[in-house]
Amino acid sequence: MHGVSLEIPEYQVTAIIGPSGCGKSTFLRCLNRMHETVPTARVRGRVILGTQDIYAPGVSAIAVRKRVGMVFQRPTPFPTMSIRDNVAAGLRVMGERRSRAETDDIVERALVRAALWDETRDRLGSSAVALSGGQQQRLCIARALATDPEVLLLDEPTASLDPGSTQRIEELVHELRGSVTIVIVTHNLQQAARISERTAFFLAGELVEHAPTEALFTTPADERTEAYITGRFG
Repeated sequence: MHGVSLEIPEYQVTAIIGPSGCGKSTFLRCLNRMHETVPTARVRGRVILGTQDIYAPGVSAIAVRKRVGMVFQRPTPFPTMSIRDNVAAGLRVMGERRSRAETDDIVERALVRAALWDETRDRLGSSAVALSGGQQQRLCIARALATDPEVLLLDEPTASLDPGSTQRIEELVHELRGSVTIVIVTHNLQQAARISERTAFFLAGELVEHAPTEALFTTPADERTEAYITGRFG
């Protein structure tokens, strides 16, 4: 990726679109330093969260990931853990020691925010893998929300889900805006148009343009954007 400069508004949904291999997921991983899990990865530049550069010397990657949660394309519940323990797992990774009652309150609040509490409240001790695919993805969102992040990164969260589960995730994104800033990578242009206030188009590791969603889809400023959204390539 090169030459990317992008401002992401607080408490809005920003969609990242572009063809496969253009750098969408790489960009997303840079926003919470997840790319550092790749041994050969390197980064130059700055990512400012509020007033802090998350790449400044002395800034802990774990502390960054508490503020910037991430959910991946395929649901990733921990198979040996219960529903409750899956949601609470993020708290343990952050090294936060809490009483069981405090943890239970956080788990309930996260499941409520992820619109999964009513479906799981009577089986919190059951295995997370017994949930449906859509429920598992909402569980992963609840796990990310448990640390009360300022930003939630969603990397094609509905790509492996059926239409009904996809609709529920989109409704959840709509409900969460206003309490958390959301950045979502999607191949589905209709989805980007439905759920985001702003959209950024990436191509070959470059940010081509970034605009309010309606403007980008109706009057794109760059001919490459128009070619992509009209289906001439991608």
